[in-house]
Amino acid sequence: MWWRGNSSEVKERTKNATEKTRSKFDVLVNIFNRQDFDNSLWDDLEEALISADVGLPTTEYILERVRKNVQEKKIKSASDVRLFLRDELVAILETPLSRVPIWGSPENEIPQPFAILVVGVNGAGKTTSTAKLAFTLQGLGISCVLAAADTFRAAAVEQIEVWGKRIGVRVISHQNGSDPSSVAFDAIAAAKANNIRAVIVDTAGRLHNQSNLMEELGKIKRVIERNLLDGPHETLLILDATTGQNGLQQAKIFSEYVNVTGIILAKLDGTARGGIAFAVAREIGVPVYLIGTGESIEDLSPFDPEVFVDAILN
Repeated sequence: MWWRGNSSEVKERTKNATEKTRSKFDVLVNIFNRQDFDNSLWDDLEEALISADVGLPTTEYILERVRKNVQEKKIKSASDVRLFLRDELVAILETPLSRVPIWGSPENEIPQPFAILVVGVNGAGKTTSTAKLAFTLQGLGISCVLAAADTFRAAAVEQIEVWGKRIGVRVISHQNGSDPSSVAFDAIAAAKANNIRAVIVDTAGRLHNQSNLMEELGKIKRVIERNLLDGPHETLLILDATTGQNGLQQAKIFSEYVNVTGIILAKLDGTARGGIAFAVAREIGVPVYLIGTGESIEDLSPFDPEVFVDAILN
C-alpha cells in the first residue's frame, strides 16, 4: 500500500534522510564484517543505539532480545548478529503499524469527510508538515480543506494560507485570537457542503507542559467528535526528530490529552537522532506514519520499517 511505500523512490528518500543517523552506526560496520565476535560487540552496539537517541530503556530491551536469540541459537558469526538486530528493530517499528491509517483503509471504509487533527510543540514544523500532508493526499485523489485553527501565533493563519494557495487547497480561517474549535467546526461544515474528503486541522503549537493549552486541544477534539462520526479519525503528532528523547516525553503527554494515533517525524534529514522512532513505537505504542525528508512540499514520505532499518544499518 502507498502508505508503507516500499518503492525505489521511498528507499532513496529514506536513505538520504537517515544519513546522519546512519553515521551513528558506522562503528558497527567493521564488527559485523568479522567472522566472529566477542563481548565488545555488545558495548559498541549499546553505544550506537544510545547515541542515535533510541533511549536507554529501549536499547536495553533490544540488546536483551538479540543476546537471547544469539545464545539460544549458538550464533558465532557477527554477520548473523546483525540479522537478529535488524529483525528486532523492524519488529519494534512494525508492531504499532498493525492499525492502518485512515487514508490507507479500503475505499468503502473511509468516512466522508474524515478529519485529521494535527498537534505538536512550537517549532516542530507542524504547519509545514500539515501542508505537506494535504499535498500528499491531494496527489492521491483525496480532496482536502485546511482548518487554520492556530489562532494564537502571529502570522500563523497567513502562513497556512500561503501554503494553501501554493498547493491548491482551500483554507478556512478566522481572525487572530478567535476560538480555534469554531474554525474546526466551519471547516467540517465546508467539507460537507462541498463534498470534500478530508478535513485537516492545524492547531497552535504548544508545550506539552502548558495544561491550559492542552485542555484547549481537548475542546477542539470534542467539537470534531460532535460533528463527525468517530472523528477525529486520526490525531497526528508532529515530532521534530532533532529533539531526540524530548520527543518521547512530548508523545506521552499529548497522548494523554488527545489520543495520538500516529507520528509524522519531521526534519529527519537534519539530525542523527532518528532512533527516537524506536523509543516512541515501543514505549508508547504509537506508529510513525510519515517522515520529513527535506524542505520542499514533496518531501514527505511513507514510513516503512524495513526500509528505515536497512537504511540506518547501511
